[in-house]
Amino acid sequence: MYGGGNTFEAPKQNEMQAEDPQKLAEFEARIERGEKIEPSDWMPALYRKQLIRMIEQHAHSEIIGALPEGTWITRAPGFRRKLALMAKVQDEVGHAQLLYSAAETLGKSREDMLSDLISGKSKYSNIFNYPAFTWADTAVIAWLVDAGAIVNQLANSRGSYAPYSRALERICAEESFHLKYGHHAVIHLATGTPTQRKMVQEALNRWWAPLMHFFGPPDKMSVHTEVLMKWKVKMATNDDMRQQFLDMYVPKIWELGLTIPDENLRKNEETGKWDYTEPDWEEFKRVINGDGPLNKERLAVRRIAEERGRWVRNALLKSEANYVTPLA
Repeated sequence: MYGGGNTFEAPKQNEMQAEDPQKLAEFEARIERGEKIEPSDWMPALYRKQLIRMIEQHAHSEIIGALPEGTWITRAPGFRRKLALMAKVQDEVGHAQLLYSAAETLGKSREDMLSDLISGKSKYSNIFNYPAFTWADTAVIAWLVDAGAIVNQLANSRGSYAPYSRALERICAEESFHLKYGHHAVIHLATGTPTQRKMVQEALNRWWAPLMHFFGPPDKMSVHTEVLMKWKVKMATNDDMRQQFLDMYVPKIWELGLTIPDENLRKNEETGKWDYTEPDWEEFKRVINGDGPLNKERLAVRRIAEERGRWVRNALLKSEANYVTPLA
């Protein structure tokens, strides 16, 4: 799971000035031709920096994103739903491992990435700092949050950095199953008893605002979009992805008889785009910067996991260091 959730930190003005003009021109010509960049290829320092930021943030979002749903594994209704939710959480953690591996090809170690996550230096998607009060919340997450992630990831899987593209292709294949699982759960609730319908409607009400934040700030506020689009790290703007999500899923939500909690949401016949209430971007910034409902709790869980797993990592490293290749 992941959205486009940009931070608001602007790139430094002088980050492009030190690059070799000829190498930069050759690099951009390759990008323009649609070629993929491999880790051993020359790349601008800013390209490397932006990729690390973006892939690392994506990896953190996958591993933190497993937490709201993970708390519901033991409480999911019925054994089959417990198994399905457990498999989904396992997939999300596996996606994080793929992404950390892709980011490592750019020169930052996994240990440094996880350290930066726990310290709060590195960001992750705002949406995973909100609580999942009921099983219906997990159903909305699995359907609509994962749907938003697929919109983002399908676009970026066509991007210019080969290891990230390869990771996204595999991740999207698995996310499509997560979406089907979530859609099935939402249908079950929306066509169930009045209590079930109320529960899923309340969950949708809670998650709609974070969903609108999920793709990141509007293009006029995004400081990274221009350079990311130029180098095909990012293949669609935040606003374009938000519109694509609304095109695909608003009709599906309405088909289930659910109400979207935005009285201004409607398709503009003149522009062909959706009009909607402008999200609270101040809230988005607060949550991204650590002041959300569950930011501290989410990072505390990761901190405990790192501390409890340290002895296993140390034992593996020690075993590897002492390993002697047997004679043929």
